[in-house]
This record gives sequence, C-alpha cells and structure tokens, in this order.
Amino acid sequence: MDYRDYATYDAVGLAELVARGEVTPAELLETALARADEVNGKINAIVRPMPVVARERAAGPLSGPFAGVPFLIKDLMQDYAGRPTGRGSRAAQGLVATRHSEPVQRWLDAGLVIFGQTNTPEFGIKSITEPEAGGATRNPWNLGHTPGGSSGGSAAAVAAGIVPAAGANDGGGSIRIPAACCGLFGLKPGRGLVPAGPAYGELLSGAASDGVLSRTVRDSAALLDVLTAHADPGGPYLAARPDAPYAELARRTPAKLRVGVSTRSPIGTPVSREAVEAVDTAVKLLVGLGHDVEEAEPVVDGLRMADDFMAMYAAENAATLAELKHRTGADDDQFELDTRLLAAAGRALGAVEHTVRHARWNTYTRQLAAFHETYDILLTPTLARPPVKIGELATPWPTRQLGKALLKAGVAGRLSRTKLWRQAVVQNLAPNPFTQLANITGRPAMSVPLYRTPEGLPLGVQFGGPLGGEGVLLALAAQLESAAPWGRERPNL
Repeated sequence: MDYRDYATYDAVGLAELVARGEVTPAELLETALARADEVNGKINAIVRPMPVVARERAAGPLSGPFAGVPFLIKDLMQDYAGRPTGRGSRAAQGLVATRHSEPVQRWLDAGLVIFGQTNTPEFGIKSITEPEAGGATRNPWNLGHTPGGSSGGSAAAVAAGIVPAAGANDGGGSIRIPAACCGLFGLKPGRGLVPAGPAYGELLSGAASDGVLSRTVRDSAALLDVLTAHADPGGPYLAARPDAPYAELARRTPAKLRVGVSTRSPIGTPVSREAVEAVDTAVKLLVGLGHDVEEAEPVVDGLRMADDFMAMYAAENAATLAELKHRTGADDDQFELDTRLLAAAGRALGAVEHTVRHARWNTYTRQLAAFHETYDILLTPTLARPPVKIGELATPWPTRQLGKALLKAGVAGRLSRTKLWRQAVVQNLAPNPFTQLANITGRPAMSVPLYRTPEGLPLGVQFGGPLGGEGVLLALAAQLESAAPWGRERPNL
C-alpha cells in the first residue's frame, strides 16, 4: 500500500480495508515499517522494533475489529511476552516479560499487529521524553521541541504517521500531555475501567490507566471498547460499563452541556497567553454548538494536592527502584540522578505519612464531585505553555552536583520535609499543573487538539468529566472534531 494512501486512514478505516480484502495485513505492516525507517531516525519514537514478530503475526490468520492494523505499544507497563519492557531505564533493559499484560493481550485479541515499543522517560516520571537509556524523542511538528511525556514516543509515532494510534498510559497526564504537544486526541479513562493485570492490580495506587493516543475520536472510542471488552477476574474492580459501546456513544450528539472553565493554574504558577487563547478557542466552539459555558472551578487546595501527588510518585518510584535492584542486581549508577533523588524523597516519607496523604485523595475526589453536581464538564488548558524545547527542563548542572553530594552523604531524603521540596514540586508541575486532578480523583479526562500557536505548534485543551463520564467526553470530542476538524494537516518530515 502506498504511504500517501495509508496516511489518509485512521485505524478503523484501515481495519475496514482489510475486512473488505482491499489490502492485506502484511501490506499494511510493510508500509508502516517503511514509514518508521524513513522518520524514526529524526524523531526517535520507537526504541525497540519488533519486525520479525510482527511479520510472523501479519502472515497468519487474524481476527477481531482491528485485524491487520499496525500498532505500537509503550515501553512501560505494556508487557509483550518474550520481549523486554525497559521502562525507559538502563536497569530494566534485560528483564523479559513472561506474559502479555492485559491491555496488550486485548489489543492482540482485537487483531492489531504490534511491531515495536515506544520511548518513555525513566519509569514515566517526567512530562518530557528524554531518557538517558533511549535518548530524546522529538516532536514531529518541530524537531527542536518535546512531544511531551511520558507517552512521548507513542505520540511522536502517531503524529509522524507511522501508525494511526498507539498504546499509552497516564498517571499524571501522560496521555493528555503528549496529545496536547502533538496535535492528537488523548483520553485518560477513569479508574478501574481498563484492567492493568496480571502483574499489577492497579498502577500508581490507582492514579494511572492504560489507553491510546490517536488522530481521531472514533479510533480512541473503538479501542476503548477493546480495552474494556470484559472484566478481569483477577482485577481489583468491576467497573460499570455504559449501556452501549463507546464507539456508538461517540457517534451520538451530546445533550446541551454545562461547562465550567478555568485558566487559573491550581498551584498559582503562570499560564501562557497561548494556553489561554487555546481555551478561548474551545469556548467559542462550545458556545457555537449550543453549550452553556461560564467561569468556574472545583474548590480544591491545588498546592496541597500537588504535594500529595508528588509524594505518591516519590513513594512509587522508591518501590520501583527497590524492585529492580532486587530483580537485576542493578546499582545506583544504572538509574538517572533525578530518579534516585525522587526515590530518596519517597523513602523518607514513611508509611504513616504516605497513608495520611493518600487518604486525602478522598477529599479531592468529593470536592470534584461537588463541582460536577453543577457542571457536566471542566474545561482547562492541558498545558500551561506550549511544548518546551528539547533539554529545556533538564536539571541544571549546579542542582545535579548538589543532588549527587546529598545522595552520597545519605541525606537527600531529608529535603522532602523542607521548603525546598515544596518549591521543587511547584517547579516540576508548573508546565502542566492541570492534569493531575483527574489522576488523583480517578475521573476521565481528555486533551483535544483545537489550537495551534503562531509558531505552528499544537497546544491542546483539557476536558474533565464526572465518574463514568467517558461516553459524554467522547460524544463531545466527536462533536468538536466535526465542527473543527484537526486531522487534515500533517507535519513536514
């Protein structure tokens, strides 16, 4: 299949071609592999190609709603049996998965042809994708800028036209941030809807969920149907499913919605003119479509929530380091400095403090639920500023030297109880302070690509929904997509 034809179809469209016999899975795979060969050297999206495995699969009988469609998975918690899942870390490169993770198994059951794993920051702890293990991934719209993180490799691959959709996950914005940076649609499902097993009951204490990045709303909706096709008998939740498939819900015109909008950073940090303009663009579209929009925001202590969020990330990171050291015998030098500093903070928190902070998640969840008693949707920027330049958020050399000295002295963890830690939390979350609320509360949220900066960089806006609001979000996204189509332009690579 010629790439120019391939690039015009989304995943649903490619599956229809295969089902009608107009193209074979092998032909689609070779087109995707050729595109990867052409552009991956420029964007560094795929860190572990799987052409042999994929060609064997494409040659065999395939069934399912996406039979024969090329696909990529994220190199973080999306295990493929017999392949390493490196988690963006030098310490994990040699660990080979013994079983498919539940999302990967469901994608395979749907007939997708997985041919590679995409780049991610070490353990997914950053909103950029510049790991020491895999190198920096670049934004196809401007190679000097980030595609976001932590699903930056998947986002870059989709934006560059290697695949129409790719696997991702989101523990603090890791689907929505790359979607916003790369002009894609990205939905983070609510807590418990997508099974995370069998290696895990839930990810990041329930803050994280698997999903996809895509160019079209209908792809994300149909792939959510794949991920939620049935319950996981060994999982911790039996999440309620809607009365119709998500693909059908996305085709329904939403009822008149009441939308609360805020462009104020919940942690008091600056919000760029472009981010405000992106929201203003969305507001005009919503009003034109007949929805009610007014300024409103949840009554949540954003600074305290940010501190509690980072405490969870630090504790989870400390546990991950301990696990990998035990399994691989890795020493400290095999982990990035920022990762080690975050882990030190996590170890210093202690079990009682971690439990107290986690218990406050209930407060934030109920405060957001109170907001949704009045408003169907919360609209905010996805990012507080346009995609940053590669290297712009790298830890400065003086800070690195101080961090090394504190680790060597064994006192780095003490910083987590100082004003310096709180300042570091705010600085870390300042580029994207809007995304963590949906993770803490377990509510669905999506980034929709409705705006470009004067320099041509994408900058998405975020819509948050109530408990079980995935169908409403998808219907609204499809309505916005129809009113202001975003998939027509392609980056020039």
